Amino acid sequence: MKKILFIILSIMSINATAQQVLSPETLWKLNRVTALGISKDKKSVVYKVSTPVMEENKSNSKFFTIPITGGMPTELKDTKEILADKNSSPDGKYILSSQEVKTENVLGKDFYSDLQKAGAQIYNGLDYRHWDTWNNGTHNHVFFAENKDKATPIDIMKGEPFDSPQKPFGGDEDYIWTPSGKSIIYVCKKTFGTAYAISTNTNLYEYNLETKTTKNLTEDNLGYDTNPVFSPKGELTWLQMKRDGYEADKNDIIVRFNGASNINLTAKWDGSVESFKWSPDGAKLYFLAAVDGTQQLFEIAYLPLAKKASEVKQITFGDFDVHDIVDVSSENFILTRTDMNHALEIYSFNTKKKTWLQLTKTNEETYAKLALPKFERRYVTTTDNKKMLVWVLLPPNFDKSQKYPTLLYCQGGPQSPLTQFYSFRWNFSLMASQGYIVVAPNRRGMYGHGQAWNEQISKDWGGQVMDDYLSAIDDVAKENYVDKSRLGCIGASYGGYSVFYLAGIHNNRFKTFIAHDGVFNTQSMFGTTEEVFFNNWDFGGAYWEKDNAVAQKSYTTFNPINFVDKWNKPILIIQGGLDFRVPIGQAQEAFQAAQLRGIKSRLLYFPEENHWVLKPQNALVWQREFYKWLKETL
Repeated sequence: MKKILFIILSIMSINATAQQVLSPETLWKLNRVTALGISKDKKSVVYKVSTPVMEENKSNSKFFTIPITGGMPTELKDTKEILADKNSSPDGKYILSSQEVKTENVLGKDFYSDLQKAGAQIYNGLDYRHWDTWNNGTHNHVFFAENKDKATPIDIMKGEPFDSPQKPFGGDEDYIWTPSGKSIIYVCKKTFGTAYAISTNTNLYEYNLETKTTKNLTEDNLGYDTNPVFSPKGELTWLQMKRDGYEADKNDIIVRFNGASNINLTAKWDGSVESFKWSPDGAKLYFLAAVDGTQQLFEIAYLPLAKKASEVKQITFGDFDVHDIVDVSSENFILTRTDMNHALEIYSFNTKKKTWLQLTKTNEETYAKLALPKFERRYVTTTDNKKMLVWVLLPPNFDKSQKYPTLLYCQGGPQSPLTQFYSFRWNFSLMASQGYIVVAPNRRGMYGHGQAWNEQISKDWGGQVMDDYLSAIDDVAKENYVDKSRLGCIGASYGGYSVFYLAGIHNNRFKTFIAHDGVFNTQSMFGTTEEVFFNNWDFGGAYWEKDNAVAQKSYTTFNPINFVDKWNKPILIIQGGLDFRVPIGQAQEAFQAAQLRGIKSRLLYFPEENHWVLKPQNALVWQREFYKWLKETL
């Protein structure tokens, strides 16, 4: 009898454990995997695992290797011996690096040597600040040096007030060796000040070590040229956008055939490339791109003699995102994956059998204890009779006979994919696990539904896309399990703009709103943001261009400040103090308007954070305040 009772209690205990749900605290204990590459002997994957340490307000990292066929991981002290160094020249004689160098005088003490304690900053053009950092007169430069101890690095951009790697996010992918080892290719936007702030025209430059001369390789293209790589046959390959000032233009793969003519491999394909990798024989390229609410792996055959490529072929399928192409040297590709319920892990994908083998399982123990939400595809007909994908997440242990509060999620960008990503802030799995249905529409401006769909949002911020949002929430709200009296609207960046705008036009659909780093006043946004090219393109011009009907619509009809008189529901406003993309004044204006109108509102301010929230303790405050607000108001 005692044995039977023990078994029953054990089963009950297991079931209770399995019914835990994801919490903010658990989310911020999850391990974060970064694939670093394949070992020199091609037998193992090398990767980094970062783990947040909340009490220390930082993350600790460890390095590992695991066989590409699966097995147990082995911890590494470092990766120098096991990974090939892309920054080493082909003959091993030189090594590439980058560092910041002083190229401009902008500080008061730069101009007045007797005033070394002065805090003044003096600028003669824009680009005086970028992302989360003020320009102090230093720029990233590429260096090369002999590959030996105490070798003196040589600055190949000496004296130039330009950046390579590109700020704020560029890394060593912005510079590479040519196959001969006699030249260095690097990415740079060689403009500064106001010209820098209004342009996206990065180019590929070639620096010759012998002649010490630099040549612009992409002078004819006015948009982004990025991610240079040489094919196994020695052909320069890179990603290119055509139009200057348009950061979300179609991203194509370009190959320079025989060092002369350029071939656009993806010109006829209606999509935008995220990243790519050559096959070892140089016959194919594999690339990642958004498609129908996911990010998948694609293949294209290179036909150099015909100066074209084959038709694009999709290789992977499923409701997940492929994030990194780590290796394609055998029929078992090494890739990384996420879905809305699982953080990134490394997988082996068999291209013939179309089967997946999960290699890393860094959070398996945690997920085993959780009852996870269910995500569903839903296709909604928009007001202009288009089919729109809407992701719907249902709480764990969902019971359709019950009624649930429901959140409309508004994606940022505005041109960005809403796929099977796993965020540590806007985490759909966490939202659903707190008992909310999440409605996430692939509205206009989303990659993966054709370039026309993506481009329609530009200069139309408050137009069709707002109808898309309302079509999505209205369609899902027809379900009996949706509590129509408890609908919320949430989002960040352009999603924050969407929240501010919908708060004035929602016709009492929503009971509460949350906007993070959102654009509240399109006119003051144009006057304070640092990448002016973005607003020039998406708003259609400047607010003082009175004869520009398109621009004026952005500053009047599509300006949320003009609908504040119709705000009638509680709103939580979140802002980072170091956000120069959507500066603090946007949140201040919105909060002040809500307070003066007597609307229940709260300002959550992070002085040390930029457009994101990165410090662990700040991130946990964000999560707790987010759900505290929803409990109070929804």
